[in-house]
Amino acid sequence: MEIQDERPEDIDAIRTVNIAAFGRENEANLVDQLRGIDNTLSFVAIESEQIVGHIFFSPVTIDEKRSEELMILGLAPLAILPQYQRQGIGSLLIKHSLEKCSDLGCKAVVVLGYPEYYSRFGFISAKEKGLKCEYLVPDDLFMVLELKNSALDGCRGIVKYRFEFQECE
Repeated sequence: MEIQDERPEDIDAIRTVNIAAFGRENEANLVDQLRGIDNTLSFVAIESEQIVGHIFFSPVTIDEKRSEELMILGLAPLAILPQYQRQGIGSLLIKHSLEKCSDLGCKAVVVLGYPEYYSRFGFISAKEKGLKCEYLVPDDLFMVLELKNSALDGCRGIVKYRFEFQECE
């Protein structure tokens, strides 16, 4: 299994992975819309020369603070081809990409997902850090991981995703 940065020639395969993983085009369309904006990261998992997984990060804001100042990213989507799910590929993508996020100076990552899964990577309820998601979701499903110690101290408020996320649904 190899994890690498997205390349231009990967775009069609990434779209295929997202559609297969979610059973709809919304997430694939979202990635297409977000691709190329500043401060996004995109990685693929490759097995036998085939892209089998994809993870994407885009900037978020907390209240009116600019994401460039905070350098906080939102993890979404994480997609694995159905026949490759439950084989640890998502974990490999997350671990690799969180390390890259940290290396690039990202202070924290937020995710909307299952605590049973994301807590194994160190994510905690964002509520514990005084953060709330702009969407009406249960508190335990919105999580955060500080990549730098005390990165979110004094940084309370509502986390807002880019407007493309609203268009996705």
